[in-house]
Amino acid sequence: MGAFFSSLSKTIIAGVVVLIAIILAANALTGGIRTSDAFVMRWLHVMSGIMWIGLLWYFNFVQTPSMPKIPDEQKPAISKVIAPSALFWFRWSALATVVTGLGLAGINHYIVQALTLTKGFHAIGIGMWLALIMAFNVWFIIWPNQKKALGIVTVSPEEKAAAAKLAGMTSRINTMLSIPMLYCMVAQSHGGL
Repeated sequence: MGAFFSSLSKTIIAGVVVLIAIILAANALTGGIRTSDAFVMRWLHVMSGIMWIGLLWYFNFVQTPSMPKIPDEQKPAISKVIAPSALFWFRWSALATVVTGLGLAGINHYIVQALTLTKGFHAIGIGMWLALIMAFNVWFIIWPNQKKALGIVTVSPEEKAAAAKLAGMTSRINTMLSIPMLYCMVAQSHGGL
């Protein structure tokens, strides 16, 4: 059993198999459940959003505050192995969240109303705009500067330090924006705004 769960791909496949079993069991018990395109898109949006914001919070609540406590000889394990991998999933989950969110808004025919902050769609619209700003920050500020800070791109020590500072500050801005963004996303469906 331990060997099975030591493989991430096998674990993900098992999760999908468990999901299919639950859907089939629910269909058998209830006489049939219809899964709409909108539901599937919402599920994909939530899954990718959990990964994106989870990694954002990991960087800000765990990795960054822990770095000063790590001995210098052990820091390359973070900067050369863990951080580049986490940043890969971070930026692609940001893109997946935006794509599935826009897809969901398109399927449900509210994309224009949300993006123009039309009455009745202002909560989801504000959340969408915050998410778009955050995704822009990930791809066009955080990632290019993290490449310099981590040594993926060779720059002078001064440029490396400045890049690390800008990436860190922008990540903190995204952490700040994630709080109202998540509230607005939930508020639209549950009358909180």
